[in-house]
Amino acid sequence: MRAVHVMCKRGFTEARFAAQSSDFRSSMLIVAIACALLVALTTVTHYEALSNLNTGLTSLAIPNRNKLLVVISTAFIAHALEMALYGFTIYVLVRYLGAGHLSGPAGLSLASCLYFSAETYTSLGFGDLTPVGSIRMIAGVEALNGLLLIGWSASYAYIAMERFWNADASRRRD
Repeated sequence: MRAVHVMCKRGFTEARFAAQSSDFRSSMLIVAIACALLVALTTVTHYEALSNLNTGLTSLAIPNRNKLLVVISTAFIAHALEMALYGFTIYVLVRYLGAGHLSGPAGLSLASCLYFSAETYTSLGFGDLTPVGSIRMIAGVEALNGLLLIGWSASYAYIAMERFWNADASRRRD
């Protein structure tokens, strides 16, 4: 009789483990798809912001040093939007799809997801919120994506400054 009880208990445990494993794989697939979509969406968002900036910057009738403020402000707004996209996605994945949770004192809220996204995107990483479960993947992807997009903004700002300085230098020579 004891052997039957142990076999039933073991079978139940194996079935529960198989169900949990299947749930984990499906939530991991959902998170992987979300990561791919977020990388594509943030890249297109960043491209459009810098492309529109590049087109409109030459027609602005303001001093070049003020144009640099426009460049930095536009890049900042684009990055804030991209962090918000990640934050909203993390919130939806955790709250509605059960793809894990954020462990930490703040608990789950949209504000904590946005905060976690900002610290991850910028690679600040205080560590007060930690992703648990399938959403851990999104943290790594967001950090890499943030690094690339911040580098892109820095490169664009440098090119814009160089262009402004060269325009100022040629005006002084004339």
